Amino acid sequence: MITKEQEQQITDYLIFHRLPLDILLEVKDHMAAQVADIQISEDVDFDEAFLETKKRWADEFRLVSYSAFYREQIPVIVRNIAKARNNSMMGKALLFGLVSFSVNFILIYLSADEAVYSMTFRIYNSIVAVSPLMMWIFYSDIRNYIKRDFKYKGKVFYSMYQQNLGIYMGSVSVIFQLINGNFYHAFRFLRMNEPVNEFSVLIDFTFPFILHFLIIFVLMNFFRHRKAVNGMKDFLNSSAG
Repeated sequence: MITKEQEQQITDYLIFHRLPLDILLEVKDHMAAQVADIQISEDVDFDEAFLETKKRWADEFRLVSYSAFYREQIPVIVRNIAKARNNSMMGKALLFGLVSFSVNFILIYLSADEAVYSMTFRIYNSIVAVSPLMMWIFYSDIRNYIKRDFKYKGKVFYSMYQQNLGIYMGSVSVIFQLINGNFYHAFRFLRMNEPVNEFSVLIDFTFPFILHFLIIFVLMNFFRHRKAVNGMKDFLNSSAG
């Protein structure tokens, strides 16, 4: 049986490796269970079992790069968990992105002329772009989830999902350039049969899809982060500041 003091030693060990807090809590449970199993199966005390566990987990804490989402090097275990979760969210964001792309495509055929398409295109893409911002304005608790100041024993922690929230600002800045620009070559090509640059038509189709995909991905990160923080509250409250 692992005592609170021994559990704290495991926590401190994981804090030393600076795991994102949601991953830290998940790994802590697995590590504590393995320590307890070694104590029973090998009939050793906690210190010996913990030392053996750290040896078995050594490769998991090697520092590697995951440049898509982390500037600094991170432990292998963080990269593997983050990659699996990000891939899952990206798959779902891709599906929603395709739906959003379909709406942009349908607007071309529903619009009576280029002026109507221009207006509906701007309105629809503006709504997509500002939807996370509207959530931040109208739901005050969201601001607490986005901040990177969750502390445990004086150390700052945050969930892995916050690493991806910065994507939103870059996506929004580009999408507003898209809205304010002359991105109507696809309409002219499909509805007016005008000779247009094929590359421009490709940009008209791909830019909105990519940007909507990124914004949907960021929204998914927020809701996952919010859920993660709710699960971390007891841990954070146990030693705030």
